[in-house]
Amino acid sequence: MIILTDGRTDLHAAKTAICVIRYRPSEVVALLDRKSAGRTCGAVLGVGGAIPVVASLADAPEANTLLIGIAPPGGRIPEHWRPIVLEAIGRGLNVVSGLHDFLSDNAEFARAAAERGVELVDLRRSDERDVASGEPFRQGCLRIHTIANDCSCGKMVTAMEVVEGLKRAGLDARFAATGQTGIMVAGSGCAVDRVISDFVSGTAEKLVRADEDGDVVVVEGQGSLFHPRYSGVTLGLLHGVKPDAMIYCYEMGRTAIFDMGVPLPPHRAVIEFYEAAAAVMHPCRVIGIAVNGQRFTADEVAAECQRTEQELGLPTCDVIRDGSEKLVEAVMELRK
Repeated sequence: MIILTDGRTDLHAAKTAICVIRYRPSEVVALLDRKSAGRTCGAVLGVGGAIPVVASLADAPEANTLLIGIAPPGGRIPEHWRPIVLEAIGRGLNVVSGLHDFLSDNAEFARAAAERGVELVDLRRSDERDVASGEPFRQGCLRIHTIANDCSCGKMVTAMEVVEGLKRAGLDARFAATGQTGIMVAGSGCAVDRVISDFVSGTAEKLVRADEDGDVVVVEGQGSLFHPRYSGVTLGLLHGVKPDAMIYCYEMGRTAIFDMGVPLPPHRAVIEFYEAAAAVMHPCRVIGIAVNGQRFTADEVAAECQRTEQELGLPTCDVIRDGSEKLVEAVMELRK
């Protein structure tokens, strides 16, 4: 696939591109970004090593798919990207998008795709219509849920890294994707922020049931209970999953809701609120903390993790820099 980020390579806007490249690098042939053309993905995004950054589809290696690599607020396709999408269709590429602005609802895209015989894949499209049953999950299947004080803090990455760590420890661990990027990485799941609100908890319940024959299901979190826009999605997901434990994620240095300026409460208050909200449905507590230290040095992140661990009494790490072992150990301890 060729991943399109054209002009949107900052760490938040390009999180979809970054995660797909991190977890499926063998399937990515190029990043399409005119401002960074001639460089490598490793130099531009910090992942992907020598995967090239190209200025146009014509400059890219052979591919069969164009993937929209950004996740902007509101989920709309930038207007100046439309000619790129049409060119991709004309070149015989399938186009995959996780945005709210569906490719297949655009008459021009749909007509061009039909004429060329290619697919338009809208990962956020959903027809979920099941309310939660409230029936208990299989005893013996542990449910872990990643949560955060804000969006784009590393909930998906933390979930993925914990799953991989649990697998290395010999457990049958499953990752349940609840957002478009997670679906791109895992190949399954449901973008719950596109589900009608009455059916969010039912959808979450269904995702867990699909994997409850395993030892552990780690469910990717969405949004935040403290986010003025997305808290409803977060609560519906939390109550549908009924987690046995949560892993709290936050980005080091962030003091306010991203792009909104609403102050964030102290970590202890966030954790207590999540535990109270989760316990409405099922006894639950936070068992570990994942620090996203992508904007800081290794020494600064190490000091932050030490401070947080001492303050909150919970195992704390940056799963990209340090690995997920501390959090995996916390999950294993919970299973005893």
